[in-house]
Amino acid sequence: MNKFTIGVEEEYMVIDPVSRELTSHDQKIVEAAQSKYGDQVKAEMHQAVVEVGTKICNNTEQARKEITDLRLYVSKLAEDLGLKIGAAGTHPFSHWDKQLITDHPRYSEIINEFQEAARSNLIFGLHVHIGFQSRDLAIQIANQVRYFLPHVFAMSTNSPFWEGRNTGYKSFRTKVFDKFPRTGIPDIFNSIEDYDNYVKLLIKTNCMDSAKKIWWDLRIHPIYDTIEFRICDCPTLIDETMTFVALFQALCAKLYKLRLQNMNYINYSRALINENKWRAARYGIDGKLIDFGKEKEVECKSLLLELLDFVDDVVDDLGSRKDIEYVHTILKNGTGADRQLELFNKTQSLETVVDFITSSTLTGLN
Repeated sequence: MNKFTIGVEEEYMVIDPVSRELTSHDQKIVEAAQSKYGDQVKAEMHQAVVEVGTKICNNTEQARKEITDLRLYVSKLAEDLGLKIGAAGTHPFSHWDKQLITDHPRYSEIINEFQEAARSNLIFGLHVHIGFQSRDLAIQIANQVRYFLPHVFAMSTNSPFWEGRNTGYKSFRTKVFDKFPRTGIPDIFNSIEDYDNYVKLLIKTNCMDSAKKIWWDLRIHPIYDTIEFRICDCPTLIDETMTFVALFQALCAKLYKLRLQNMNYINYSRALINENKWRAARYGIDGKLIDFGKEKEVECKSLLLELLDFVDDVVDDLGSRKDIEYVHTILKNGTGADRQLELFNKTQSLETVVDFITSSTLTGLN
């Protein structure tokens, strides 16, 4: 029986509390954190980013404790250096061209290949790994779960501002990342062999040197036996992070349960799912998504309630009901993007929005 283990990765902004700008921490946070957490805390391409990752967790309760401890520890290290961390999909006004690049051969190679697309890729995401007993099973579930990516993504939207502008999107992070190759919703693969042959062809033809350079919204991880969900903006609140983690785990468990009953969810095309992804990025939970089964537009919030009903029969076995039910709080209070926009409309101050992000990043941590 598949156990649906969990791994969670978050990318944080490093912020100067005076200017509220992104700033380099000269890898001091990473170096100090690694003495306790090892490679669970890593540098990223830009020096204003710190990435943290849990170990393999058996349930959402364990994952919550680990990601909470990591947030608290990294925040304390930043504070000791006179800095702050913030969790959101983009910084409201810092410009990427002022940020330093981490001195590392891999990042130099990426910059050399992708040029300004890479240098400007100053964004912050949430990555969720769900474990599978075989890669063949994982690819079959991945095909089906793609349909639900825009639904969860809509709730995670948390990047309405870019370089000091209100972009009109609830998630502009995805628009920034679209400049890279091999991003977005993946295609359907008939088998793991089909996927592996795709990877081999791209490596053979020098499109990439490894499967690590596949950056889709969902991918079969090149090292671990997991489906990695990569579509979400980094949530400001830990409760939001755990809700999205719980939803991805529950969706995998539900689709697996249907598979055991000889039932499969429909595999929709990338082109159709992309329509919903665009709507989610633009409007968050306030817009409409397309119900492709009914072939009509439906309020996003209604589809999210249907999603809760869809996974309801697996959440108690997973022990994640409390995290799943936080969806109702998001539907009531809005997404991270909604809160940023509401504050900006009141204050007309992006500095105040940054202060809100840094303070809220620590909300609910104990």
